[in-house]
Amino acid sequence: MQLRYGINPHQAARIVSPDAGGPVRVRHGRPSYINLLDALAGWQLVREASAAIGLPAAASVKHVSPAGAAVAGNLDEVTRETWGLDATAGPLTAAYARARDADPKSSFGDMIAVSGPVDAELAGLLRRVVADGIVAPGFEPGVVAMLGAKKQGQFLVLEADPAWVPPRAERRDVFGLTVEQDADLAPITAELLAGGPELRPAVQRDALLGLATARYTQSNSVALVRDGVTVGIGAGQQSRVDCVRLAAAKAAAWWLRRHPHVRALAAVPGMSRQDRLNWQLRLADGDMTPGQLAEFGGLFPGHDPVLDRAERTAWAGLLSDVTLVSDGYLPFPDNVEHASRAGVRHIVEPGGSSRSAEVAAACAGHGMTLTRTGLRLFRH
Repeated sequence: MQLRYGINPHQAARIVSPDAGGPVRVRHGRPSYINLLDALAGWQLVREASAAIGLPAAASVKHVSPAGAAVAGNLDEVTRETWGLDATAGPLTAAYARARDADPKSSFGDMIAVSGPVDAELAGLLRRVVADGIVAPGFEPGVVAMLGAKKQGQFLVLEADPAWVPPRAERRDVFGLTVEQDADLAPITAELLAGGPELRPAVQRDALLGLATARYTQSNSVALVRDGVTVGIGAGQQSRVDCVRLAAAKAAAWWLRRHPHVRALAAVPGMSRQDRLNWQLRLADGDMTPGQLAEFGGLFPGHDPVLDRAERTAWAGLLSDVTLVSDGYLPFPDNVEHASRAGVRHIVEPGGSSRSAEVAAACAGHGMTLTRTGLRLFRH
């Protein structure tokens, strides 16, 4: 496998080992260093999520963290409208559409990972989105050629080996120092949830997806999951409460895209899907710059660019049954307070904070279930 370049184009990069084989092989294109890191993270995420939940899984990965992850499930009207699908879409297509729709702004130019072989239906969807490449355990006849034509022939197609067994130790060279640690092979299974309150099957599914997602998200991280979709991911923050607030803001944007005022935004002839999505997100965020407000008025005459605070608050109150999964313990009850505003009703965390009793009391006060797994899932 030949790499195009390293993390930046001015850095040369190469594969050092193994000399042959490996977890993925190139079917089309030439990966960059970041493409490869994203693909390896995404493939591990969807493989573990699918094994834990028993459903096809998909992830949209950007800069070594997932922008969205999901398992197969119902496609709501907004997802179908956005991605040009109907209710008969196959499970793998549905899984990726749900993953991409979780945070379509961040997913722009993503590395796609899916747990099953790519068929013509999913390839048809992928031809319509802006992405760098895909990793999957197989491809139906003709699909590689179809996908390889994307990006003027530069779309990356990687085939994962489901039988690949990783080494039990992993190494990293940093500033001339080589460090080694045991690979994180702790299984993600329902047994991790057994020590807490009994969870409904749907909540258990969301918790398992959140755990798999947290494992492959840059720490600190928090995932908000609803109906088998990560509706908000907060990644790479030094403060855990900032992870919660970031994930909550993304969940709010996902939910507001489903508000009638945002859905009613007119389709402008010649406007790309991504541009319309960006305007919907700006409308949902409610924080347009003066220049954007002027442009909005020209593109969408008669459509109010502001959704008032009372309506936002009322709509936000309808979001519920969200599960929060944290890769590390929640250190203070303020994490619970912010989570409650995002419709969180279930929290899954490792436990171990000196303020665990306060966190538990805050969960009880907000009517949330609290599950402590005893498993930290940091990723650096």
